[in-house]
Amino acid sequence: MTTHRAQFPALLSLVLLTSCATKAPTTTEPPIPAVTGFVLERYLGQWYEIARMPHWFERDMDYVRAEYSRRPDGRIRVVNSGTKNGKEKSATAVAKFKGDPSVGELRVSFFRPFYGDYRILALDQDYTQVIVGSSGKDFLWILARTPTIPQEDLDRHLAQIKAWGYDTTKLEYPRQK
Repeated sequence: MTTHRAQFPALLSLVLLTSCATKAPTTTEPPIPAVTGFVLERYLGQWYEIARMPHWFERDMDYVRAEYSRRPDGRIRVVNSGTKNGKEKSATAVAKFKGDPSVGELRVSFFRPFYGDYRILALDQDYTQVIVGSSGKDFLWILARTPTIPQEDLDRHLAQIKAWGYDTTKLEYPRQK
């Protein structure tokens, strides 16, 4: 028989995890605007993680990928996967637009009902490379449709990220296949 006392550690863990996932921005600067003219259908599919700001939920993860697909209810299914200590790990989330769907600003939840910011800060015209962040400077990813990108593209993204005020020396570069 399960008691409330036995359920408390699990509930506390869930509360702590969701509070970390929905952390308030640590800066008072206005957020970097999300891209406009965004077309979700072109964004759907698989992306590879090229670089990221470090966070506990991706610690020691390599071969990280994100797969975006449309759900029957119109929202977006997000499956993040990668390898940690030789074992494949994955997490599934749901995303929805924060407002206008032509603006690359979404809310993503791995622990409903808690949602975090997912802001598309820069997106190549051909939808092959993207910089994703949040309303603060707590989260940042460079994603691409291929496991690697040319060095000149990476340098261009890093220059943009630095111009936005991010500390690019903190970025991690996971291995890709």
